[in-house]
Amino acid sequence: MPTSRTRQALPGQGAPATLHGFPPVLAPDTRLVVLGSFPSVASLAAQQYYAHPRNHFWPILGALWGLDLAGAPYARRVQAALEHGLGIWDVYAECRREGSLDSAIEAPLHNDLAGLLQRAPRLQALAHNGGESARSMALTRSLGLPVYRLPSTSPANASWNFERKLAAWREVFAAHGLA
Repeated sequence: MPTSRTRQALPGQGAPATLHGFPPVLAPDTRLVVLGSFPSVASLAAQQYYAHPRNHFWPILGALWGLDLAGAPYARRVQAALEHGLGIWDVYAECRREGSLDSAIEAPLHNDLAGLLQRAPRLQALAHNGGESARSMALTRSLGLPVYRLPSTSPANASWNFERKLAAWREVFAAHGLA
């Protein structure tokens, strides 16, 4: 039976249920936080950030750090991110959405992005993973840190191939000592 975390209305049955995101992956020495929009259906089902097998997030990080993160257990992926000074979170704490497309997000509620500086006092910058996340740039810029818009790692972003995404991500990660 579906839980309230992953349950969605079937077509013709009304609005989807409210979905809830994940807590942040952060450490006190986190230097860069990548902010997605909201977990996909695959991520919610697995209870893991970027769980869709065609999402380029973990392969990009693996390429930047010379690690096989795509094939690693999730706990190792998260450990590697933290060891390299990377935090992971989403701009939205909850929303209603049918499917996984950002364009289907309704009634989003922001996470406490202002609290990032207290949770990660060495934070140097924030990077939005894709356009929907970047809609919150006014909010993240108010923190007084550099803010970047990275190309989405989602398989829905087919206009950017892996190599082009990797180059954009490498530039931001290198600027903050993570690549």
